[in-house]
Amino acid sequence: MENNQPRQLKYFAQFISYIFHPLFVPTFFFAFLMFTLPYKFEGVTDWQLKLKLFSVFWLTAFFPAFAVFLLWKLKFSESIFLRTQKERIIPYVITMFFYWWMYYLSRNFKDQPIDLKFFYFGIFIATSLGLIVNNFIKVSLHAMGISGLLMAVLLVSIHYETVNLIWFVGTLCLSAIVVSARMIVSDHTKQELLVGFGIGLFTQLIAYFWVL
Repeated sequence: MENNQPRQLKYFAQFISYIFHPLFVPTFFFAFLMFTLPYKFEGVTDWQLKLKLFSVFWLTAFFPAFAVFLLWKLKFSESIFLRTQKERIIPYVITMFFYWWMYYLSRNFKDQPIDLKFFYFGIFIATSLGLIVNNFIKVSLHAMGISGLLMAVLLVSIHYETVNLIWFVGTLCLSAIVVSARMIVSDHTKQELLVGFGIGLFTQLIAYFWVL
C-alpha cells in the first residue's frame, strides 16, 4: 500500500508497531491485572508476581517469536515479518499451541484472577479464527491483538466495579493509534484491518460469556 506520509511519521508508526506487537498483548494484559487488581493475586509476593509476568512473556512472546526466527533461518519463510499469507500458517499454529497451553494452565490457577481464563481462551479462539481467515485475506494481526486487549480491558472494567473506566478509554485511544500506525507502514488494506479488529473484539466477548 503506497503512501506519502512524512518520514518522521513513518518512523513513529514503525516504533508503535514494534512496541505493541500482538505477541506482547498477553503480557500487557497480565500487567494490567497486576496494577488494577493486585488483591486478586492472593498469597503471591511481589517477587513471585514479577516472575509470573516474566513467564507470561516467555511463553506467549519469546517462544513464538523464536519459532518465527527459526523458520526464517531454516528458509521456511522469506522474512521474519511474515509478509505473505503462506508464511503465516506455521506461526499461527505455533502461537495457537502456546495460547491453548496458557488457557489449560489458567483453569487450575487458584492465586490469579479468573479473568486470565477467558482472556487466554479468547486469544486462542482469535488465533484459530485468524488461521482460517488467512486462507482468504491477510488479516491484520496487530488489529486483532490490540482489539482483543481493548475488549478484555472493557470486560474486566465492567466485571469489577473497582476498576476505573479510564483504563478502557486509554486502551481505546491506544487501539486507534496502533491501527493508524498499521495503515501508515503496513501493506494491509482497510478491510484486512477491520476484519482483524472485529475478530479480536468478537472472540474475547465470546470467551467471556463462555468461561464466566
